Amino acid sequence: MTAVGPRFDQVVHAPPRLQVCGLLAAVDTMDFAAVRDAVGVSDSVLSKHVKQLEDAGYVRVSKATVASRQRTSLALTPAGRTAFTAHVAELRRIAGV
Repeated sequence: MTAVGPRFDQVVHAPPRLQVCGLLAAVDTMDFAAVRDAVGVSDSVLSKHVKQLEDAGYVRVSKATVASRQRTSLALTPAGRTAFTAHVAELRRIAGV
């Protein structure tokens, strides 16, 4: 695996997607509802942003039935972790911190 230097990523950059990546970077997986509540958006808005991250290969969406209820969980993929880390490094470089 080659090291990725700072680079701006348009997919990660939108504030809700940046928040999603930041939340998921700290955990292995997170329940969709917990991400929705933390980001402070509706289900449909979060779904739209998660779909963009999923299409880019940055987020994995898993569905499971728990106690007769459908549960959706989200996780960053290795590519998503790399993209998020590189994007945050580029923001720090731009900000001079």
